Amino acid sequence: MAQIDNLAGTLYAAIATEIRDVRMLIEQLADTLVSDEAFAMAYMEQLQTFDLVIQRADESADLLDRMAKGAKSVDAVSQVRLGIVQDKLRSALSLAA
Repeated sequence: MAQIDNLAGTLYAAIATEIRDVRMLIEQLADTLVSDEAFAMAYMEQLQTFDLVIQRADESADLLDRMAKGAKSVDAVSQVRLGIVQDKLRSALSLAA
């Protein structure tokens, strides 16, 4: 596998910021939709997906921040709190090994 270049940490941090910006936009959209009580009641289960998307975005951004600070991939992934995300990332690492 190719060596990571010396700008990778800066790029990881920038991508983490972008993910957090997207997360904020999703959260604002969810807040707007939930403010319509009839809509919220009709689509309660579907609206819960917003929460999952927001949590996954947070975990991804946090992972990138750890990588930007120099954490090794396996160590950075081990700190992911959402099992589904951690499992997918561990699987990706094992495929690359």
